[in-house]
Amino acid sequence: MISFENDYSTGAHPRILEALAATNLEPTPGYGGDRFCESAVAHIRAACDDETADVFFLTGGTQTNTVVISALLAGHEGVIAADTGHIAVHEAGAIEATGHKVLTVPECDGKLRAADVKAYLEAFYADASYTHMVFPGMVFIAHPSELGTLYSLAELEELSALCRRYQIPLYLDGARLAYGLAAPDTDVTLADIARLADAFYIGGTKCGALCGEAVVFPRGGMPRHFLTHAKQHGALLAKGRLLGVQFDTLFTDDLYGEVGRTAAAAADELRRILREAGCTFFRESPTNQQFVVLENAQVEALAERIRFSTWEKLGDGRTVIRLVTSWSTTPDDLAALEAALHEVMQ
Repeated sequence: MISFENDYSTGAHPRILEALAATNLEPTPGYGGDRFCESAVAHIRAACDDETADVFFLTGGTQTNTVVISALLAGHEGVIAADTGHIAVHEAGAIEATGHKVLTVPECDGKLRAADVKAYLEAFYADASYTHMVFPGMVFIAHPSELGTLYSLAELEELSALCRRYQIPLYLDGARLAYGLAAPDTDVTLADIARLADAFYIGGTKCGALCGEAVVFPRGGMPRHFLTHAKQHGALLAKGRLLGVQFDTLFTDDLYGEVGRTAAAAADELRRILREAGCTFFRESPTNQQFVVLENAQVEALAERIRFSTWEKLGDGRTVIRLVTSWSTTPDDLAALEAALHEVMQ
């Protein structure tokens, strides 16, 4: 069955598989001490325009969010996130399991607005009993957001300035960062993110890798004993070379950019197909995730031909579904979807 369910349903980009196979029998030190990880770190530092950045490779998105957030927060602190944020909705309480509360703020187009975060912080410190409460110790955002939307450079600068004013870190989840950076009208670059965030990760799992994420602490800001903290949380890979080879490949000859541009071009075609089929968009997304509203009967009929995600039941006989493109989406996949929608939307 043709799948638009997510951007990690296929394996890995062929160039990554080739690199893994070519280096398979070379003995290396473990836990990220190999030459592949060292090369990947150098490439990522160059891409971030920050030669002092600390870079650490972890296995997956939830592990990365859990390890980074718990490492940066004190025991009495929580993390501010949009109420649609991944850590608040789709990570099974992983952050709370470390003893840190997720402090939710209403989303605006899937994002946090600096004005809303400012109001939250001001209200917290205006409460006479704030010393008895969970302190807001970090701001979490995702770029792209859970709804495929993007922060503008001005929005990131405003959030960054606010966090620095309150002396709390700004942490950016970049699980789909390749697709955000490749969006046609974005004005945000990887170097901008490195300049404005205190920690972020470059997604691999959803951007052409078999698995893995590259955590970046700009300006040498990695917490002390971070490797030990990662190991304590079960997120440290003994065969660190697996991640090093993949990110070294992704950041050689702009493969990471190519992955993003391929998905962006497929998303453009997907939007055309959805519009011409008469679909109603739930949210406008400039990236590889597209959300449309269908009648429940249409959802059932489409599911017989195409794999997708059910996002939200609207309670009026309609359902929001999500269709996602990736580096591996082909013209044949899109043609099959177009044909299926032509029948379903009759």
